[in-house]
Amino acid sequence: MDKVTILPYDRIYKNFIDPKYLHDGHDEHYYRNRQVKSPDGGWRHLRSDEIEQLVLNNNTASNWDDIWVTNEFDTSMVRNNRFFGMVRIGRVRKEILQYHDLHVPVGITDSSIISCDIGDDAAIHDVHYMANYIIGERSILFNIQELSTTDHSKFGNGVVKEGEPEDVRVCLEVMNENGGRSILPFDGMITADAYLWAKYVDDTRLQERLKEITQKHISNHRGFYGTIGESCVIKNCWILKDAKIGPHCYIKGASKLKNVTINSSEEEPTQIGEGVILVNGITGYGCHIFYSVTATRFVLGDNCNLKYGARLIHSVLGDNSTISCCEVLNNLIFPSHEQHHNNSFLISACVMGQSNMAAGATMGSNHNSRATDGEIVAGRGFWPGLCTSVKHSSKFASFTLLAKSDFPHELNIKLPFSLVNNNAKANELEVMPAYWWMYNMYAIARNTSKYQSRDKRKRKIQNIEFETFAPDTMEEAIEARKLLEGWTGKAYLLKQGNFDPNMDFKELRKIGKQLLDNEPETAKSLEVLGEGMECGHRKVRILKACQAYHAYGDMITYYAVNNITRFLRDNPSFTLEELCKEIESKRQREWINLGGQLMNGDEIDRLIHDINYGILDNWDAIHHRYDEIWRSYPMEKLRHAYLSLVFLHKEETDTLTPEIWNKAKNDAKRIQQYICDQVYITRKKDYDNEFRNATFRNEAEKIAVVGEIDEVSFVKQIRKETEEFISRLD
Repeated sequence: MDKVTILPYDRIYKNFIDPKYLHDGHDEHYYRNRQVKSPDGGWRHLRSDEIEQLVLNNNTASNWDDIWVTNEFDTSMVRNNRFFGMVRIGRVRKEILQYHDLHVPVGITDSSIISCDIGDDAAIHDVHYMANYIIGERSILFNIQELSTTDHSKFGNGVVKEGEPEDVRVCLEVMNENGGRSILPFDGMITADAYLWAKYVDDTRLQERLKEITQKHISNHRGFYGTIGESCVIKNCWILKDAKIGPHCYIKGASKLKNVTINSSEEEPTQIGEGVILVNGITGYGCHIFYSVTATRFVLGDNCNLKYGARLIHSVLGDNSTISCCEVLNNLIFPSHEQHHNNSFLISACVMGQSNMAAGATMGSNHNSRATDGEIVAGRGFWPGLCTSVKHSSKFASFTLLAKSDFPHELNIKLPFSLVNNNAKANELEVMPAYWWMYNMYAIARNTSKYQSRDKRKRKIQNIEFETFAPDTMEEAIEARKLLEGWTGKAYLLKQGNFDPNMDFKELRKIGKQLLDNEPETAKSLEVLGEGMECGHRKVRILKACQAYHAYGDMITYYAVNNITRFLRDNPSFTLEELCKEIESKRQREWINLGGQLMNGDEIDRLIHDINYGILDNWDAIHHRYDEIWRSYPMEKLRHAYLSLVFLHKEETDTLTPEIWNKAKNDAKRIQQYICDQVYITRKKDYDNEFRNATFRNEAEKIAVVGEIDEVSFVKQIRKETEEFISRLD
């Protein structure tokens, strides 16, 4: 335990930096002076009459010559303070600052100020210990116990200062509890950076380069002061230590903010509320953190919400996400994640966005292992149902919905848009592929617009693919069709008694495809079993395999026609024939969800190569490359959509003939009308449900509460989109 020691009186403000860390003739104020903007007219010493008045106002100073002020300095607004070291005070006038219902006078009262710079028209009252801080103009600091900065402050960045041992470096152990995927947080980190770092751990050169780039991102020199930006309001707080706080931030009743950067701006102000503890982390712009939240070793994206006692530890949370009440440990979570319930638990996972954790969901119970090395990887749209338990290590395709259950074994669900159920009575795992498309169209059709409307970011650094039907999900659908073909072919041969265990899977696919395309009734009668989706020996039953196979085909057709027609609409000089000539014949099959932005495998390889060999040597350059890839992404997406449609008709042609295109357009009209109808039907189920209606005394009361179904905003929106889509096709 550290001991309390006695030091000379002047040490309270002298030797902020150990002299051995002062370089090139710098004094301990060198970096402080670089951080501070001098006021118009410059600083001046106090006049003798001002010193006399300050003393009469019960102020003391270690040396009045160390107090600097501007030409506008009203001594009557400075009372009952103790000043130590060099303190520079901006304009002080007899004015009032107002924030909501709080009204406080400009000036400094009842505070202890040690080596600080205070901006114009600031209000500092009852700050019991304030050391080595730079306060922005028009900021209000009211009733704070401790506000201080150390000479080695890192403000949440994963760097070490000169003379510090490596073991003080802050790292985040994401995706895995064992630290094997550790990353270093830094101000400006986005989920793409975190995933690139944590996923490609086998590339030792990349790991070394990213560490070098991050260490270089923040100066390793000592002596930087903590900052509070202009127009901040901080009131009734306990401890703020080594905290860098952006302008227009509102902090009330926080318990402890230590070694953190709180990003905030006038356009995207961040707010922090009562009982909050934030230690060793970075908070993005426009965040709201309230009501006894605890976060340690973390990075929050922009427009995130932490509320109601949430615990976030060793985790990165992507933009536009909300976590309330629950516990989240060792995770990398992509944008648009929702988790609202006190008894949900997420550990050692990479959840790739647009996800929702229901009450009672326990992801990563780890009961099946003696080691802390399990992981969960869940594609976009992951949604575990109420009271669902999943073990490490498990993997889920995009838009997997888990029915309420305690899944006894590790899972590897390869079929997107599936409903997965543990049938305990039959001792089987049941998987219904394309469930969302067949039975919950309202949710899947609304998905894109829902997340777009929730994106309130003003500065969009992390690029995000919001479209449900995109290269990643459609590539999964293509692979799912192949699996269904092979499993159907095997089921048919088993039923006929002709199955050969040595038969090549491609041969099984041919048999299955023939049945699914031309003999659907025969295909529907088969017991189709999945393979490699559960770590166990029981059956994995595929429900409605034939219907799902065709549903995947409809998704791919819709995705392709939608993208092609949008391109032709936006580029009227192009014809379909010219488009065919522009597009290469090989479909890009590998798509990486890099923190919410989709990139093909070739782009990822080039990105890593350029980082490894110094072509990209800082995080700004890496982010610029992300943006370059994002600008070319619409054409890459169009190419993938076009070639996906060609793949559906591969046996007939290697290119998009007019006959195939006309058929695809007619199919797309049918599919769009199906989407429109199913949105209405799936929403209408709620209106027709007799148990939902049982709470209303009559129809008028129900309409007053939930409205008419024809007036539901998304039902109206999808009807309008259907008209526009068909018009575009015509």
